[in-house]
Amino acid sequence: MFDVSIDHQVEQAADAHVRHARMVRQTAVLMSRRGDVWQTDLADISATGVRLARPSGWHGQPGEVWVLDMLFAEDVNVHVMAEVVRVTRDFVALTFARIPEETQAVLWTLLGGYADTLEPWDEDEDADPVT
Repeated sequence: MFDVSIDHQVEQAADAHVRHARMVRQTAVLMSRRGDVWQTDLADISATGVRLARPSGWHGQPGEVWVLDMLFAEDVNVHVMAEVVRVTRDFVALTFARIPEETQAVLWTLLGGYADTLEPWDEDEDADPVT
């Protein structure tokens, strides 16, 4: 959906992966889908998605698309549609499926340098068992 220019190369081992850098931010997030509404907290955000604290009692599944409203400061609402890609005991990871045009500039401004930075990533690092 978005082309991101990369100013530098990330050094990595042959078996390592890279991902867009995550910015750790704490803010409230409202998740909604087909009448279900959950309030949770943002763990981190990147140019391609978010990781949220898994709400107690939430039973979503990978592949579901949720509407997210992330409230930054008093006047910044980042409104996106995002697809669940991973569910663990403590977190829900979602990738952005649709970012409305009016939200894009707000999101990129919020991310700043994180929007076009890559970081090494070990898939096993983020894993925790689903319960």
